[in-house]
Parts: sequence; structure tokens; C-alpha cells
Amino acid sequence: MAKQQQAIQAIRGMHDILPEQSPYWQWLENQAKQILAGYGYQEIRLPIVEKTELFKRSIGEVTDIVEKEMYTFDDRNGDSLTLRPEGTAGCLRACLEHGLLHNQSHRLWYYGPMFRHERPQKGRYRQFYQLGVETYGMPGPDIDAEIIVLTDRLWKALGIRDKVELQINSLGTSEERAAYKDTLVTYFIAHISELDEDSLRRLETNPLRILDSKNPDMQAMLQQAPVLLAHLGEASLSHFNQLKAMLDELGIRYQLNTRLVRGLDYYGKTVFEWVTDALGSQGTICAGGRYDGLIEQLGGKTNYAVGFAMGMERILALVEQLGTASLPPAVDVYMIRVGEIAEIAGLKLAEQIRDQLPGLKLQINCGGGSFKSQFKKADKSEAAYAIILGDDEAQRGVAALKSLRVEQEQVTLAYADLVKFLTDLHTGQSL
Repeated sequence: MAKQQQAIQAIRGMHDILPEQSPYWQWLENQAKQILAGYGYQEIRLPIVEKTELFKRSIGEVTDIVEKEMYTFDDRNGDSLTLRPEGTAGCLRACLEHGLLHNQSHRLWYYGPMFRHERPQKGRYRQFYQLGVETYGMPGPDIDAEIIVLTDRLWKALGIRDKVELQINSLGTSEERAAYKDTLVTYFIAHISELDEDSLRRLETNPLRILDSKNPDMQAMLQQAPVLLAHLGEASLSHFNQLKAMLDELGIRYQLNTRLVRGLDYYGKTVFEWVTDALGSQGTICAGGRYDGLIEQLGGKTNYAVGFAMGMERILALVEQLGTASLPPAVDVYMIRVGEIAEIAGLKLAEQIRDQLPGLKLQINCGGGSFKSQFKKADKSEAAYAIILGDDEAQRGVAALKSLRVEQEQVTLAYADLVKFLTDLHTGQSL
């Protein structure tokens, strides 16, 4: 007897989204798309694989993402390619490649999987989904405010606004950050005995990231560290103060977090994060900011850019915990067919109904079965109504319609009257 082969399982950290989970994803995606359309944002679809050099130039070679987390491989031509770890670099590459930034402004969004080889945990996977927004060509704080307001509106639509907090900061210009880094390094060297191993490594590569450390033993020392806001020039302060005034006028609650630096080197001026502690330790569900300098870093002319990315798994975990998703039933009407004549007649009737009501979710029982077993499937489908068709009804051109959710008398209708009845129910949104 041949030995049964062991079943192949999914790669660790790359999870399946099963049919019972998909409606929640679709609901979240649709909510986001509707709000983005309401602000005039357009979708851009980007490759999952990019040249490795793109991420080395944008994210920085001396970063955890590039050094440890990217899925990088050589293709058959010997070119180094990488599964995208984030979306900003690819979106900007596409805009530069296709000339979209020349004397133009754009509001764009994209959606799809990203890949990082991290330790999998709840809400954090090696293949994870992000929705990203990128805007180009607008220098003022008004567009910074708009993308924050947009996310605030999404949280309200999802029913999670009370469980998330907005944190904001300004990183100023690259020149201001360089001067601040010198001051910060001097401070950290004076407290070098208090730095952990990760912070000692960052002291040489990206000292600002030390401010973001979650090590409890370092918090008292970090609280006393020099603040970047004190090193900003007049223009950077004016930009930030205008942003805060706009958020105040719009009633957007926020916390000033002077230690918020973001994990990628290309940010400058405005940075923000939406965080929650409803999932355990404080976690970020959406983050972004302004990254004007990245455009020149990737070979473009001086321009302006601001955007954000949100982690869909974490948002869905929060939605699930709060029970705020409002999902329509997967099926509106379930058709039961009993008999050889009814089998064929039911297929034809179902197509007539779909022709008249393309928005109706009509499912036919397939694979046969007794009336009792089919009726159980109809009830399990969560449909509001069942169409019941036997050979006798099919020969007479009629079908029975039974309510499955509320007490109503079962009715028998001619096909044309059945279609009209369902149309009236559907357009009245009572299904």
C-alpha cells in the first residue's frame, strides 16, 4: 500500500482568509473605498515584486526591514527582486516612471498584500494587507489635515473611533533633523549604560529610532531626552502649528507625541499614528506623514508628498472585538427544486430572476437531496425567503415563496408575479 503523503500547510505567518471571514474583509474594504471616493482619491494598482534597489534607496540599507525582514531573491536573469515590504516606494516609483508628478497633483490609494519576515503574532503576519494613501504636489498643511480627517471619518464608519487615539509630531527638515541627531547622540552617549543592545546598534545607524523604544527600563531616561520640536525652524513650526489649528477647528482630538519618529527615514515635517490599547499593549493601526525628500531620493525633481498606510488585520481585530461590523446576509433567496422537471425549470427561472434583479443574491440548491434536507440548507443559508419548486409547480408555471425569517403566509405565484414580488421586496430593501 502506498504511503499517504503528508498534507502541505501554509507558510508560517501567511494565513488563509476563509469564506466565513471574507465578508468582514469585504465590508471593511467597501467602507474604505466609499470614503476615499468621497474625497476624490483614485486607485492605483502596483506590482507585488519590485527591484530590490528601490527599497534600499527608499527605506535605507541600514534598517531592520532591508537587513532582516525583506523577502529578496535573484530571478533567472540574475536581477535582485523583492516582495514589497511597504507600498510608498512602489507608488512613487510608478508616478515617476509614468510622468505623473510633472506640474500635477494627485490623490491616490492602493490596496494589497505586503511581505516582511517578522515573528508572527496576533494581528501581525509575514504576508499582511495594507491600504495605503499617497498624495503628491501639495505643499501646505491642508493636505496633511485632509488625510487625517479622512481616517477619522473611516474610524467613525467602522464604529471604532472611541477606541483609537491620534498622535502627531513634526520631524522638521532634513537639516533640522541632522542638527538634532547630533544633540541626541551626545545625550545618549552620556547615558550609554542605560541603552539596551538594540538601542546601541541604532545609536550608530538611526538614533531617532531609540526614542521609539518600548523597553520599560529606558523610559525614564527617554522622557528626559532632548525634544526635536525645540530644534525646528520657523517654517517647520509654522507648518505644524497650522496643521494643529486645522485639526482643532475640525474637532479632531489628538495628542502631541514628541517621541513619535516613524520607522522609515524618508519622513519629514508632519508624522502621525492612530494607536489603540484595546488589543492589549498599545498598537498602531494606521501611520503616515510627509515625505517630500523621498521624491528626489528616487530620482525625481523637488516636489511634495504625504500619505499613510493602515494595517487591515489589526483594524479587523478591533472591529471583531467591538462587534461593529454590519454585514448583509450572504444569500437573499434560496431555491429548492424537487423533481426532474423542476431541476431544469428552476435553473431557467433563476436566470430570469437574475436578469430582472442583478443585485439579488439568489442561490440554488445543487446536488439533489430530499425536500427536508434542502429546506435545512435554505434555513442555514440565512436567506430571507425560499423559492420552492416541484414538478407539479414547474408544469403549471408557478412556484411557492416562503418566508424563512418572519411569520408570513406561504404564497404560490406565477413566474412573472414571483419576479415582480421579489422586485418589490428588493427595491423596498426588505429582503
